[in-house]
Amino acid sequence: MEDGKTENMKDLVDRLTLGVTRILESRPGVTEVRYVEKEPAERHTIISWEQKNCCLLPEDLRNFYQMTDGFLMTWSIKFDGNNMQLGTMVINSISTLCRLGTTSVYSLPNAPTLDDLENDTDDEGKEESLEKPHFNSKYRIFELDCCNGNGKVCLVYKNIQSGVVSSHAEIWFLDRALYWHFLSDTFTAYYRLMLVHLGLPQWQYALTKYGVSPQAKQWFNMYKPVAYSASLVAEDDITFINKLDPSQVFKNRIKLQNAKKKASAQLPGPQKSQTSLVTSKNTSQIGSTTKK
Repeated sequence: MEDGKTENMKDLVDRLTLGVTRILESRPGVTEVRYVEKEPAERHTIISWEQKNCCLLPEDLRNFYQMTDGFLMTWSIKFDGNNMQLGTMVINSISTLCRLGTTSVYSLPNAPTLDDLENDTDDEGKEESLEKPHFNSKYRIFELDCCNGNGKVCLVYKNIQSGVVSSHAEIWFLDRALYWHFLSDTFTAYYRLMLVHLGLPQWQYALTKYGVSPQAKQWFNMYKPVAYSASLVAEDDITFINKLDPSQVFKNRIKLQNAKKKASAQLPGPQKSQTSLVTSKNTSQIGSTTKK
């Protein structure tokens, strides 16, 4: 009975994650893939949220909450002899789908608000044709993911009118400098983006003009996302192909050296002589180092 329940759970997770769990488990160095099971959101909870915020959830997001009240999947790798959590995929539950920009950081009457801070930096984004969100009464912004402190993925309702219930929403990314970056028109499209990027650190920045940080770029190169374009994280034409298992890095060194010796023995005369020079040079260098 337990085996049947476990199999049904695996099948559900596999369908919910579009097979990403199996892909992660097959990646070299990945030690653990953890999915947190959540109960479906109750219908009255969804209706209560919509009435409270005067917004209708997009149909795809509503269906998602009726299947699972939020989403959390993490995966870890072996790093420096210890397990380290690397990838995180999060969708807030309906109860934690909170509105942003409703309160000021300060209690002083003349203190700057998020809208004031945002307007100071808005001129730099005029080249983009999309209408960016603002922290004012014309927009309602809700947090889908806090991105481990690297920004916020938001559900944004635009052109709010008094007494009118809003139904259309877009997914935007707010970075730590309060710049807005468009991600997708629908929740379904964003959900697929999250899965194909495997929840890698700072993956949302790969969809912006700034790109990911150098450290995050290294993780991108090692654990290539499912649908990956090298131009998102690099300006050169290098094709990233990951065949490196971090736990097996130096174990095959002797075999590789023996294979090189066999290959050099099969080369024609002139090339063999040149290879021998290189080998003997390396040998003399090794000998000199030993003497020191």
